[in-house]
Amino acid sequence: MNSQHFFSTQSRRDFLKRLIATGSLFHLTGSNLFASFDTKANQDESPAFIFKYKTMSVDHLNDLQKYIDKIKRSGKISKHPVFKSYIKDKRFKIPENFPEARFLVIMAVFTKLMNVNFHLDGTMYETMIPPQYYDDGISIDDLIKTTQQQIIKEPDYRVEKASQIHLKLLAARSGLGKYGRNNIIFVDDMGSFITLYAFFTDFQFGEDNWHEIKMLEECEKCRNCLGICPTSCITLENFVIDVTKCITLYNEIDGKFPRWIRPSWHSTLMGCMKCQIPCPANEKVPDYVGRLEDVTEEETLKILQGKSDEELINSLNKKLKGFAPATSKEYFPIFTRNLSVLINQKG
Repeated sequence: MNSQHFFSTQSRRDFLKRLIATGSLFHLTGSNLFASFDTKANQDESPAFIFKYKTMSVDHLNDLQKYIDKIKRSGKISKHPVFKSYIKDKRFKIPENFPEARFLVIMAVFTKLMNVNFHLDGTMYETMIPPQYYDDGISIDDLIKTTQQQIIKEPDYRVEKASQIHLKLLAARSGLGKYGRNNIIFVDDMGSFITLYAFFTDFQFGEDNWHEIKMLEECEKCRNCLGICPTSCITLENFVIDVTKCITLYNEIDGKFPRWIRPSWHSTLMGCMKCQIPCPANEKVPDYVGRLEDVTEEETLKILQGKSDEELINSLNKKLKGFAPATSKEYFPIFTRNLSVLINQKG
């Protein structure tokens, strides 16, 4: 049953309350990067979401950690200090406060790529916000309830979100997804337009999914991502990309872009979609693009000038659905820098 495709509707309560401090380089770590935003007027609405899942026994955690340790020893994982900070606390282990945990539920939630228009000097500039960089309105409580009601289907079992864990490897070893050559996990019918989650539970499932890591069939003959990646961070040899060359690493953090990154290489407000848009595995995914509310000329000008007053932040928080750099003065300079380079390349 756990390979089925579900359409779930749950009561809306609390939004996820995580800011950019968790770090992402989301295609590499599988975490999501957004802040909460105020939708009190819509709290009674029920968010609908499409998801797939697999179950895996916690007996495999030691093998998963051994695999990660082996990769680290091989030198294939980047030693870039920012990326190291993203993954340094991630380990495959049963939580200390949940020793009774017996299984993991690994879940992929379909998350659309969002387009948004910025208006400036009578011109409209369209750009993209990739999945996981905005709040899709699905809370952890929603996901826990879904796990309890639609997956476990029995009362009185505990479900806890798995934190600080390598979600992409879990998805691959459980058979939920497959790696693309670009180090991104793809799920059937969803492509790379997903957000990954995992939950510990003390429920004993009848199916323990444990598979060898597989590469997408499309990757066997396709070289699209190799040819289109402007920084050549993708290789033929394995699934591990050169993180130090990945644009995502640099547009998630503050500071000036390295001089070797050309302005024309940027494609999104954060992250990168260069290797995903032309991917054959994504061509099969229906209705994967959504649209956010337009940003006005006055608001766009303030963003480019770095003027992050409370009124602007509140407006952008709502329009961009909790896109983290638009939700606080602390991270606003990242927004200013990223939008500036996109508008300048199109101007």
